[in-house]
Amino acid sequence: MARFFPAVFHQLTYAYMIFIADYGAGNLHSVRKAFEYLGIRTVVSNDPGQLGDFRKVLLPGVGAFGQAVESLNASGFTEALLEHIDKGGHLLGICLGMQLLLGESEEMGRHKGINLIPGNVVHFKSETDKIPQIGWNTVDRKKESVLFRGIPDHTFFYFVHSYYCEPENIDDVAATTWFAGKNFTSAIEKNGIFGVQFHPEKSSEAGLQVLRNFADC
Repeated sequence: MARFFPAVFHQLTYAYMIFIADYGAGNLHSVRKAFEYLGIRTVVSNDPGQLGDFRKVLLPGVGAFGQAVESLNASGFTEALLEHIDKGGHLLGICLGMQLLLGESEEMGRHKGINLIPGNVVHFKSETDKIPQIGWNTVDRKKESVLFRGIPDHTFFYFVHSYYCEPENIDDVAATTWFAGKNFTSAIEKNGIFGVQFHPEKSSEAGLQVLRNFADC
């Protein structure tokens, strides 16, 4: 019994912490600071071997899709993330991190994604709106999602992006946002897989609530 208790304690401890994947393409500092403000413990690591100890994983990201997915594959994070989801873990992708969850991106060529959410990442096209979208915009819920618990519909969040996600299955779409003449997917949810195109860590109280909801779900 004395040998069993430390292992159980170890598992319970990590079950209530957030693993933030450091694969060389993330805005790690601001995300971690947001969780710290909420009193939620995090571990930032570039070792995918540690990921299996955690129930909740966050995949941040800024930059180019192709370079990011190459880094994920080379570091072993892609395989670790797939195994994490296969075992029933929860995953939240933010901005580029959300886009990486899809099947393919057209950003600077064609690049395969993790394909946890079938679909494509495409470039905005508009003759009237300035691209990239930089600034605050409303998020309109399309289904009940744990990410938006306690947050009024049509709340403003902060965006910075030129590409957007087009999931194949409309049931995977948790919320949309109007920009460049279209309602694009701004949040996804599917079987413990979550993604937001906006930056919750830069979106004031509503963004903090999204992070709190992910930690609590």
